[in-house]
Amino acid sequence: MPFVRPYVRSDGTPVRGHTRWAPGARRELTIFAFAALVVLGYGNSADAGDASGTRPQPRVSYPVRYDRPVTGEQGRAVPSPTVSYPIRFDTHAPRRAVPTPTVSYPIDFSRLGSGR
Repeated sequence: MPFVRPYVRSDGTPVRGHTRWAPGARRELTIFAFAALVVLGYGNSADAGDASGTRPQPRVSYPVRYDRPVTGEQGRAVPSPTVSYPIRFDTHAPRRAVPTPTVSYPIDFSRLGSGR
């Protein structure tokens, strides 16, 4: 939206500064605003996405009862896998020992028997 600075017309009429919409911009903005209101209105309606307007019934009845016993030797619950793929958990690998130096510094080459 450009701003038009104040000016004087050729017939001497002064014109104040104002903003001007591009041709067709008001119509496009009106269509966009109307579409946005329709989407918001439909998305917030009580029966959005459901033709009957009823909520789905839960498929689980509480308390949960198991068909087979899930206790171990000491009477504690035994976990059973709920997925068919292995889940790897991050385990911290033990730190390797830092090697201790076997050389004491400064190195005395005369003791090594070399002729340096």
